[in-house]
Amino acid sequence: MHRAFEQLWQGSGNEFEETDVSGIARYLLNRVRSRPDALAVSFGGRHQRYGELGARSACIAGALRGPLGLAQGDRVVVWMENRLEFLELLFACWTAGLCAVPVNAKLHPKELAFIVADCGAAAVFTSEALEPVAREALAGLEGLQGLQGRGRPPALFVAGSAACERLAEAPAIACVPIAPTDLAWLFYTSGTTGRPKGAMLTHRNLLFMSLAYHADVERIGPGDTKLHAAPLSHGSGLYSLPHLLAGGHQVILPGFEPAEVLEAFERYPNVSMFAAPTMVTRLLQASGRGGTFPGLRTLYYGGGPMYVSDLVEALDVFGPRLYQLYGQGESPMTITGLSLRDHEGDRSDAHLARLGSCGMPRTGVEVRVVDAEGVEVPVGTIGEVTTRSDCVMAGYWNNPTATAGALRDGWLWTGDVGAVDVQGFLTLRDRSKDMIISGGSNIYPREIEEVLLRHPDVLECSVIGRAHADWGEVPIAFVVTRPGTTVGTDVLDALCLDNIARFKRPREYRVVDALPKNNYGKVLKTALRERLAEEAGNA
Repeated sequence: MHRAFEQLWQGSGNEFEETDVSGIARYLLNRVRSRPDALAVSFGGRHQRYGELGARSACIAGALRGPLGLAQGDRVVVWMENRLEFLELLFACWTAGLCAVPVNAKLHPKELAFIVADCGAAAVFTSEALEPVAREALAGLEGLQGLQGRGRPPALFVAGSAACERLAEAPAIACVPIAPTDLAWLFYTSGTTGRPKGAMLTHRNLLFMSLAYHADVERIGPGDTKLHAAPLSHGSGLYSLPHLLAGGHQVILPGFEPAEVLEAFERYPNVSMFAAPTMVTRLLQASGRGGTFPGLRTLYYGGGPMYVSDLVEALDVFGPRLYQLYGQGESPMTITGLSLRDHEGDRSDAHLARLGSCGMPRTGVEVRVVDAEGVEVPVGTIGEVTTRSDCVMAGYWNNPTATAGALRDGWLWTGDVGAVDVQGFLTLRDRSKDMIISGGSNIYPREIEEVLLRHPDVLECSVIGRAHADWGEVPIAFVVTRPGTTVGTDVLDALCLDNIARFKRPREYRVVDALPKNNYGKVLKTALRERLAEEAGNA
């Protein structure tokens, strides 16, 4: 066992016994105590055992609350690529009673600066590669509000540096007593429209999320593997928690390289991995549509639409190992789920319709589809998806207007449009802002995209609305074809006319080399709309 942790644990005999300590770090320390020598985190050639993870986190926590002078509830930005220090910094923050603010490493310096200023960060942790960009982002932030009168930009630390390592040599502290409603994670939305908003996630939110994982997705045991290829700052990092709390082994990859992921499926036992739909399709391409993947147990996907054609192919290649997650930063990873069993079927119309859904409400989660007044609509009727559970955020940081719009009478209004069938499966149509209203009729882009993707040479597509003098809006399709292929617009039009109502078919098909995407792999429909608006302005 790591010496610092051993001394802390054996110090007065009751540092970890306070009944008012109810944060995530307290539950990790239970695992540290029971399995100090078990592997906790691996990154490259580095391996960290639970005893060391607990000890270093407690020492860094001591430095944050001691020499650095951070106060309970202060925000700490973690802006770095996937690496071992990411997870120990999260638990250091929670041990110290601080709120972690993980930020995607691919963000622009101006985006980072906005988040640092918006949350009033007291400290920023980054990597050597990102240090110059971080310093650029923090330049000019003197007088930043929220720094408890320090009147200077937040302290900047570089993971792996001598200064950062000295933090891990500070005297360790026990978990700071916190309330379940204290903030643990400030989750900034991706900001595809407007400024990102900070969803306030409490310790209760994260614990509920972890318990729902064990209830619905899979039970984790000591030594099981959680593979991180997606950014730790978002879904993959959130789902490190149920694995760490159960004694699982976190294997962190620097980024998503399909060949490395497939090799990990061969190398490690009982592998679970979170992937965005675009990552799943890239794994399919890299696999050559074959393989046995002996170590893979569960591939759970979410964060965007997974088209049925791609999902059928994924089931053919990976077998019954897929679980679909529907959640938001505002209700992390936990609204509905399509279980491994629900993925199985005979490819009948009923089975394909189920694959097109995002499953049923998760354990302990309520889901309703409502009209504009908040009245639940009948089965099969389209409306806005709302949810209520202990996973729903406390609100948006410093944004009461946005909070009032999203949280109403205890329900989170997701902004997603969908319908529930007679069996209780929720099928999403689109984001409410993406819906096209043409001639008074609602058109849901995803329905058109699903049809276009049935063509074997269509790799990706995105449908948006373009302003029209008579109809209000008409759908326009942007299509990416597979390398070396061409698809005529007449063929695409015929495909749509054979499968959907005539008024829904796109009025124009544009074949493009690529679709604009943000740093999380989501298609930026706003960028496509801006392109059309610019064309209209130049006409």
